[in-house]
Amino acid sequence: MTARGTSIRTGTKPRLLIGVLLSAITALLLLAFAPSAAADGTAVVGTLKGPDGAPLAGVSLTVEGPSFTEGAISGADGTFRIEVPKGGTYQLSVDETSLPAGVSFSKPADQSRSILVLSGDKRVLFAFTSGDLGAAGSTSSFTWARISQLLMDGLFFGILIALGAVGLNLIFGTTGLTNFSHGELLTLGAFTAIVLNDLGLNLIIAAPLAIVVSAILWGWGQNKVLWKPLRRRKTGLIASMVVTIGLAITIRYVLLLVFGGSPRSYQQFAGQSGLEFGPVSVTPKSIVFAILASLAIAATVTWLQRSRIGKATRAVSDNPALASATGIDVERVISVVWILGAGLAAFAGIYLGSTQDVTWNMGQRLLLVMFAAVTLGGLGTIYGAIVGALVVGMFVQLSTLFIPTEMKTVGALFLMIIILLVRPQGILGRRERVG
Repeated sequence: MTARGTSIRTGTKPRLLIGVLLSAITALLLLAFAPSAAADGTAVVGTLKGPDGAPLAGVSLTVEGPSFTEGAISGADGTFRIEVPKGGTYQLSVDETSLPAGVSFSKPADQSRSILVLSGDKRVLFAFTSGDLGAAGSTSSFTWARISQLLMDGLFFGILIALGAVGLNLIFGTTGLTNFSHGELLTLGAFTAIVLNDLGLNLIIAAPLAIVVSAILWGWGQNKVLWKPLRRRKTGLIASMVVTIGLAITIRYVLLLVFGGSPRSYQQFAGQSGLEFGPVSVTPKSIVFAILASLAIAATVTWLQRSRIGKATRAVSDNPALASATGIDVERVISVVWILGAGLAAFAGIYLGSTQDVTWNMGQRLLLVMFAAVTLGGLGTIYGAIVGALVVGMFVQLSTLFIPTEMKTVGALFLMIIILLVRPQGILGRRERVG
């Protein structure tokens, strides 16, 4: 049984493909996570640029902490660097009177903010506008530099969402289950890596090991203990959906009880300096994680198209009863899908945890965005999940041109509503099934 319109042509043998992917992953990890020779301590750094992209020189900044105060003035190229004695939470303030005439903060909160500094350089970004402080409707926010940065951030965010959305759509396609606990699979993956990291394993080793552990424990194990018995009892999809909501709440508060509510971070590579590509600044770890995530998504699509179990997965997605009648072990297929979905979600959780702090509710905050991507692209379509994730990622970041950053998730849900009013089946609809 084949899927319509989803053929991926390749002459590469599976073993060769796996070897190439593993070699690429190893090389990229070593490249991105190698200690930077330029790092010379712990510091708060950044580059101040005006609404027109020109550097802001002579701006006074101050960093304050427990028994510590240090200031700096931005150089001719707008850069500044303030050394701090150790990692911790500091208050970064900018002297508004030192800004050039006609330049102010796009967000008033940027004038004085609390920042968490780990090891290495902590890069801080500022957005400036013309006119009065926080003036609404200023068109100077629409600079090419800012739009370019938001597009790059949106691309990386979309790839991150796609990792989780693909697994979510695979599980829905094969079981019909709308899994509201899928966000917690991201959180469990991130905390599994935290535990291994705290045990002394470098993140280069802890991350892939956490993905494997999560795939087996939180994927295969969860299906074996919970979902397989419920399917045998012929539990309805609505009842199962309610179970996923209860499971999500349980996992969240167990994590809160065990790890506490304080943000956690990985011990390595948390303070990498950004690489400047014209108006765009990107950290090496973000580039590598995006590449590895893209490879993982491509490998998943290839696996679905070319492997026997992948073809069986597509058959189960199309018609479970007919697939079972033709000799396909439906339960085995579902177990494999849960393993794959949990592994991809764990990868997404580690990716997210490397770009921000690991918290007990991080998956919950991303869950609605993943659902927006899946619904927008088309339920039950793997390409729909990918396309929907990229569209949502771009739209969420670009929406900060018009609305406060804290409200950007609302933009994703609003976009989903608009698309569904025009095209109820989503962007790709059912022309491309799971796989």
